Amino acid sequence: MNNINYNFEMEKVISNNQKEGRIPTLLLHACCAPCSSAVLERLSSYFKITIFYYNPNITEEDEYKKRVVELERLISKLNTVNPISFLEGDYNSKVFFDTVRGFENLGEGSERCFRCYRLRLEETAKKASELGFDYFTTTLSISPYKNSKVLNDIGYELENKYNINYLCADFKKKNGYKRSIELSNIYGLYRQDYCGCIYSKQERNNKILL
Repeated sequence: MNNINYNFEMEKVISNNQKEGRIPTLLLHACCAPCSSAVLERLSSYFKITIFYYNPNITEEDEYKKRVVELERLISKLNTVNPISFLEGDYNSKVFFDTVRGFENLGEGSERCFRCYRLRLEETAKKASELGFDYFTTTLSISPYKNSKVLNDIGYELENKYNINYLCADFKKKNGYKRSIELSNIYGLYRQDYCGCIYSKQERNNKILL
């Protein structure tokens, strides 16, 4: 699918649901609290959201746990129209390493990352289908370092595979990333400076040394 305004398409879905008087359920894959903050602010009035924290790419367990704590803390502090639930997926970094084997030396925004997108989105789609959610999507598109077209192409593919509605999105739009920084400051959120995997951390460290 090319030349799609993902933000506009998402707003059409929201508008149609409002016209029908529906507040559908949404399983929202989340990578961290900062990225979730602006997405939850934007969607929580229109969906009954469950945050799905599935991130085997976070290859250091301490970092993984730190992000879990921050996400749960953020949810507890948000004052939303509809309640937000939290669901943690299985944590096994070996799954990530197996997924990106052979692509380890590629940089940020490469096929290595695209495989990681698919790993996390597919688990979200499966879980959404199993639990009977109306929609699934991910916070990942809020990051300027994530490829929204690839994310949405994967989402549409998984929609057909698992017979579950994919909510297309580009959460960078309407100053989404900027708002996530503002909300991180408001709530005092831990804001990591790398995606999560050991390879992105190494890239971060190399840039610091330059």
